[in-house]
Amino acid sequence: MGAVASTVVVLGLLAWGVSSSPGWPSVQDSYFDAELAREALPLVADGFWLNVRLFLTAEALILVVATGIALLRVTRSPALAPLRVLAIAYTDLFRGVPTLLVVFLVCFGFPGLQLQGVPDNLFWLATIALTLSYGAYVAEVIRAGIESVHPSQWVSARALGLSWSRTLRLVVLPQALRRVTPPLLNDFVSLQKDTALVAAAGLVDAVRQGQILSSQTFNFTPYVVVAAFFVAVTVPLARLTDWLALRQLRRQQGTER
Repeated sequence: MGAVASTVVVLGLLAWGVSSSPGWPSVQDSYFDAELAREALPLVADGFWLNVRLFLTAEALILVVATGIALLRVTRSPALAPLRVLAIAYTDLFRGVPTLLVVFLVCFGFPGLQLQGVPDNLFWLATIALTLSYGAYVAEVIRAGIESVHPSQWVSARALGLSWSRTLRLVVLPQALRRVTPPLLNDFVSLQKDTALVAAAGLVDAVRQGQILSSQTFNFTPYVVVAAFFVAVTVPLARLTDWLALRQLRRQQGTER
């Protein structure tokens, strides 16, 4: 009860301090115009639906790509050594290049190659860019999860007659993915926000729609509406991540089944 009361008091003081500042009326007119917010809401919502579709599509592709890269990183087969080197180069390269640059290079560079089968649709090019960038990060998370599984799990499964691939698929990988679920969700929270980068490539997402509306009215309220949409999605994901991390910690400590 005391924590709730102190939180309310602190937030109330912050709100009072901001609203009583000399520049607050000007800021309120520029960022919190209720009428402009109502007008921007449906247009920003249409743009945000593009961000959601990008997020869901890229997330599925990232899991596939990242799992494949992680498996190549942990395999010790001499025949797969060239692929392992390529997997290492891929993770090093795309973790080093900013995601915005990857979006530019893919969206503007891939069509110029004029290769058969390469899409020229900006939505799919942006999805490929996000997949390439985040696939490198997620691959390292999954690889860390695989390597965190105790070697006795491998030995026990092989002693029961399971092949290396079946041991990985049935025994090791399920444990690894369960262990890295919280950091994976953290990456996907970041991915949801970084879908806004596709606006730089010309896609009319929520951010681009906010920019268009702001340039027409010379008011920044549409940007606040855009921010509200992203917060409405990312905050629940962040809280879910915290809950899963706490649950996993309690399981490791034996305080929860």
